[in-house]
Amino acid sequence: MTLKGRDLIAQADCLVYDALASTSMLAWLKPGCTKVYVGKRAGNHAMPQEEINALLVSCASKYACTVRLKGGDPYVFGRGGEEALALQAAGVAFEVVPGVSSAIAGPACAGIPVTHRDCCTQFTVFTGHEGAHKQESTLDIAGIAAASGTKVMLMGMARLRETLQALMDAGQGAEVPAAAVQWAATGRQKSVCATVATLADAVENAALASPAVVVIGEVVSLAPQLDWRAKLPLCGKRIVVTRTREQASDLSSQLASLGADVLELPTIRIADPSDKRDFAEAVVDAPHYDWLVFSSPNGVRRFFTAFFAVYEDIREIGGARIAAVGPGTAAELKKYGLMVDVMPQKAVAEELVVEFDRKGDEFGGVANVTMLWVHGEQARRVIYDELMKRQAIVDECVAYSTVPETEDESGAQARLREEGADIITFTSSSTVHHFMQLKLPLPAGCRIASIGPVTTATLAEYGLKADIEAPQHTIPSLVEAIKKLP
Repeated sequence: MTLKGRDLIAQADCLVYDALASTSMLAWLKPGCTKVYVGKRAGNHAMPQEEINALLVSCASKYACTVRLKGGDPYVFGRGGEEALALQAAGVAFEVVPGVSSAIAGPACAGIPVTHRDCCTQFTVFTGHEGAHKQESTLDIAGIAAASGTKVMLMGMARLRETLQALMDAGQGAEVPAAAVQWAATGRQKSVCATVATLADAVENAALASPAVVVIGEVVSLAPQLDWRAKLPLCGKRIVVTRTREQASDLSSQLASLGADVLELPTIRIADPSDKRDFAEAVVDAPHYDWLVFSSPNGVRRFFTAFFAVYEDIREIGGARIAAVGPGTAAELKKYGLMVDVMPQKAVAEELVVEFDRKGDEFGGVANVTMLWVHGEQARRVIYDELMKRQAIVDECVAYSTVPETEDESGAQARLREEGADIITFTSSSTVHHFMQLKLPLPAGCRIASIGPVTTATLAEYGLKADIEAPQHTIPSLVEAIKKLP
């Protein structure tokens, strides 16, 4: 995905997307964008091509900015030319933003450069899937077999054995190295290396299927040395992320960068609080408090979004001291230029109260001190109750509500049921509660990773045991703990 492509997705009023377009890109959409899925996979078309063409013309008349998102490059066996011609015929102005073709990116992700000066100086790309309306193949099999250099076949898994045999019958060397790469550039990536004569059997034995790229040529022999993805510590691990859709990207990207196949299955989403008026009034009054106490990064984000709707300058927050439950909340405050005065080493409410007791002499204690506690609607009452016992004057600012996530845009729930998982992560008690409400089966052998003791205790309420708990209540700490799981 190019930067321009990402910018256009963020501007889209309507997004028409395919099966091979990564669902993680949907996180870039602005609120209210209309999403239309028109995915096509072998033997399973959500919408025929003619209807997609008509849909694009229709959407262009309804929305200021319609984006057609396709996998790879739209003009490399992607039917992009057909869709562009339909728009041109209807008088619809359009722009094409090229992507990186899987013909090049797919092999590269498996350690196979399509060119290398010690092996070849050219490569040929062809399709193994032609239009169903064609009476006979127009592929120049003899020409492909005779061509020098690397050969890359797209969309050829359904007829892999027949195509390879046809190439050998036309003179293609049977002992030339060959490979197939499935789900390239994703955590689901799998690849096999063999020869032209043995690749079909190797693919069947490894249960590889579409979508996949097939590579033929001496460059395949470089894969054992250059397959960087296979060396990543979490390669081959399928890990479920249950955070909110907005928050998932941080954990997901860290896990994916370590080679994991990440299933984003948000069980909760952050919504407005029940009483928006009380929230707004609390934010307006915030500069009058001695302390601002934040329980979560979500509370920080919601609070300052509302704050800057009223005030123009962060200095208008006044001289209040700042307290944060943990390093994640402190990091969010730092984005606004605010450092914390009190933060416990362990990110739980009880420890924050202990930290107030421990550092009380530095700021004269909390008795008769005004405090604004910013939190979510479902937060435990520990901070409020304990600080009030210490004669602090605590007001509440309920910044958000945690509600069940009802959408499963990526199909993660179905994948979890069908394919299972190696690890499932929980980053709050809310994620545990709402995951259990989905009544999804825990796959056999699946291990549980918890971000901290409160989340671990919530798991225990459901009879579940955390196999690993992050030493610190942070995403990096959780990732490090997952890396250490055998």
